[in-house]
Parts: sequence; structure tokens; C-alpha cells
Amino acid sequence: MTSVGLYYVNGLEVSAFLPPSPLPYGDNVYYEGDFTIVSVRGRWILDSRGNPTVEAEIVTAAGGFGVAAVPAGASKGTYEALELRDGDKRFHGKGVEKAVRNINEIIAKELIGLDCRRQREIDRIMISLDGTPNKSRLGANAILAVSLAVAKAAADTYGLPLFAYLGGSMARVMPVPLMNIINGGKHAGNKLRIQEFMIAPVGANSFGEALRIGCEVYHSLKQYLAEKYGKQAINVGDEGGFAPPMEQSRQALDALMEAIRRAGYEPGRDVVLALDAAATDFYDPKTGTYEVDGRRLTREELLNYYAELVEEYPIVSIEDPFQEEDFDAFKLITEKLKGIQIVGDDLFVTNVERLSKGIEMGAANALLLKVNQIGTLSEAMDAAFKASRNGYNVIVSHRSGETEDVTIAHLAVALNCGQIKTGAPARGERTAKYNELLRIEEYLGDEAVYPGEKVFKRKW
Repeated sequence: MTSVGLYYVNGLEVSAFLPPSPLPYGDNVYYEGDFTIVSVRGRWILDSRGNPTVEAEIVTAAGGFGVAAVPAGASKGTYEALELRDGDKRFHGKGVEKAVRNINEIIAKELIGLDCRRQREIDRIMISLDGTPNKSRLGANAILAVSLAVAKAAADTYGLPLFAYLGGSMARVMPVPLMNIINGGKHAGNKLRIQEFMIAPVGANSFGEALRIGCEVYHSLKQYLAEKYGKQAINVGDEGGFAPPMEQSRQALDALMEAIRRAGYEPGRDVVLALDAAATDFYDPKTGTYEVDGRRLTREELLNYYAELVEEYPIVSIEDPFQEEDFDAFKLITEKLKGIQIVGDDLFVTNVERLSKGIEMGAANALLLKVNQIGTLSEAMDAAFKASRNGYNVIVSHRSGETEDVTIAHLAVALNCGQIKTGAPARGERTAKYNELLRIEEYLGDEAVYPGEKVFKRKW
């Protein structure tokens, strides 16, 4: 049977989903039956906003165990796979009992007895069981929880960390963290329309050093905001960033520049800036204009606005600069702002078909990868591979409603994509990812690579 992919375990190249039996790895011998799924279970747990979400666990015949929880977004693209909610009085309609029941009563019956290494086959089975274009019958939250737990169970049965199981022996690039430390838009209650103002510590020599730099800038920002706006300005939002009473984007950018300098670093050399505009949220379809900084701007005026910001500040990346349907505008800004990473989030929603359209048009040059936008691990990885093959950067991303699940930390390293978005260095569900990346870097030792500014220097 043709293998779906190749992985390397203790230097031995093996089929990802159908190795021969038995397989000797070091002192261990694995049999095909070891990877048989013997238990599938779903449950509800709480996410970081106090809303229920879906968690699934998979157990294999050899005792391999995988558990995965699904995040939820506040700012969602129209074309995302559907997160199934109960819609009744419990949890104000946000319960997930239907999705959990779909795991326990429908999905489990189909997966028990299958080899957990057959990731693509298992994902296809769940997609077929659902039978809808956006996974609305079983729920993308139910399907994704199982999909991720299957991969984790396979990795655990092998005794491998997840990143090594998914990425093989070549997985060693640590991601540059894009840290959202000032919030606007749907993530805040202020008048900033741009949703995220981020820092990226590119001047570090390792991920651990980058994390330290990011933390120092974060605390310098906290001090600055408290001095300028009072203690009410340093309450943290869903992603751990601050939401000060600002009205203009330049106020936020100036605050980041000041914080970088206060922490003892040089903006543009040690730390650079990035934006997530989430422009769909401040787009008025009736007038075809965008409301930002108290002004209504046409598409062309907004493009010039971004060009001005890039000229004034060391901004290396802009996510969703225009509304999610305007591929032409993404093409224009990609052409105009040469050397700037233009990221499609709501534009692509981790969907190969929408990504393909963008690639064909030259719209954007980077993909934001959110596994819950598409609903299975194999589909998310397909999107990442397609982006990389076509010269697009890939940024693995969290959601605003997160859990302690650290899958995205492993996925970023497995893909060697070199970038991750997982919020500010605050709140346990955010720091869980950063802490896991520290462990991965320690595991890799001298093999670990931190790309720094090189990840933003691609020739688009």
C-alpha cells in the first residue's frame, strides 16, 4: 500500500501510516497492532473565556494516549468551518453537548479498530461522516479535537514528541513569536480599530532569548501605560495584551517603540513590529469604506495609510489589511509594499481552495494557519505545504479563546515555518505554548535553529 508520508524514528525512515510489523526502534519493538485505536472519548471543558469547548482523547492498544482541546475565535472569517454549538439556554447557547455526543456516538464507532497513524484516512472518514462543506453536521470542533488527538496518540505510542512525529528528523526551526501586546478592535473596548499591535524579537540568537526580550518589552510597556494612562490601562485582554484608552493607531505604535527602548533594545534591529488589522471588522459594505483613526477611507486611501505606517515604523508584517472578499486589494498591497509580509487570515481561512486563488492572483504572501478554521490536521498541513511550495510564509496561530493545549507549539516546529502567534507572555493558556517551545528547544539542543529577522527577508 502506498504510504501517505515518511517519518524518521531513531534514524530509521518509516512510513507514516503503515510501517511493516514488527519495527525495531532502539531498544523497542513496535507491532502494527500497537497503533490500533481502542478508545475514543469526547467531553466538554472550559476555554480561557469561560465558554465550553470540545476535548477528545484517543487510546491505542499499546497504551498510547492523545488528548486535544479545540480553541475558539472572537474575530472569525465567514468561510471558516463551523463550530457546532447547542443554541439552548445552557452557557447562553454556547454549550457543546451536541459536538461531544457526535464524538461519542458517531465518530467513535467508525474509528475504533483503525491504525492511528492513518491520519489522512481518519480525517477523510470524519469529513465523509459529516457530509457538509463546512463540517456543520458533526461540528468542526468535534472533528478537529479527534483529529489532533489521533496524531498525539500515534506520537505517544512511538514515544516521540508530537513535533518529531509530524515533522521528522528535519523539524528543528524554532518560531519567531509575534506577540500581541496592545489590543484594539474586537479584542478591546477602546477606539483602536486595528485589532493587534505586535512585537517580534528578531535580534535574539535562540527562542529562549527571544521570549526573554519579549517579556522585558511587555513589562516595560505595562510600566509606560500605567504612567501615561493610569492603572486602568494595564488590565489584560483575552490574549494577554493591554487595551489602553487610545484612539489612534500611531499612539499604540509609539507606545511599542517607547517600551522597546525602555527595555534596552533598538526598534528595527532587536525588535520589529507587526499588525493584525482584521479590516473586515471596520469595513462598511454599504459605502465600501473603512473607518480607522476617526476617518472613513477608501480602499486606495487605506493602502496609502498602511504605506505611511510602514515608512514611519519598523513594521514587517500586516495581517488582513483589507476585508475578506477583496483579493484584488490584497494583490495591490502585496505589490506596493515590497518586502513586507502580507498575511491572509480571514482571506484564506486555512483553506486550500481560497489559498490557491490568492497564489494565482499574487494576493498576500503569507498564510495564517489556524487548525480550527479548516477542522482537521491533514487539511491544515495541506494548506501549509501548499503555501510553502509557492513561496508563501506560514504563521501558526492561536485563537482568542484558548485552552492549555500546546499542539500549535509542536505544529510550528514540525512545519519549520519560523513564526507563531500565541498572544502576550501572560495568561496561562498563552504561556503554556511558550513554555512548551522552551522545552522543545531544550530537547533539540544544538540542532535547534532560531531564524530571527531572516524569516521576514524573503524575496516575494
